[in-house]
Amino acid sequence: MKWQKLLLSKLQERNGKKIALAVDTSTNQANILLIQNIIKLFGEVAPQSLLVQADFKIRKITSIKEDQISYYTHGKSSYTEVLEWADQEKIDTLFYITDVTGYFYEELKVNNEVFWLVPDEFLPKVPFGKAIRVA
Repeated sequence: MKWQKLLLSKLQERNGKKIALAVDTSTNQANILLIQNIIKLFGEVAPQSLLVQADFKIRKITSIKEDQISYYTHGKSSYTEVLEWADQEKIDTLFYITDVTGYFYEELKVNNEVFWLVPDEFLPKVPFGKAIRVA
């Protein structure tokens, strides 16, 4: 329950801010129930949040209330398009559910706050932002 309290407090601290939750859909090996529960938490605590489904490109952007996630099995993931979109849309805080094995351009400038929500026992080093293990 430790990560749930941490995530809840991060959301509550950002009340009134522009928030997005991105889900890495490049594999169907993820804990789908866990991801659904995180989306539900965002829907209850930060209902104005946007839900971004992406693998190597953005597949869909909807309200956080949309919880139909389409997963793919190719395993290819890039964070570049989502990070650029977040910058263009002036997203204050981006939460990204991923195993952090995706690609992004080294030259990419990230101007918003990023939390990597890692649904795995292993917590890898993240390129920027803060990692939170949600497993």
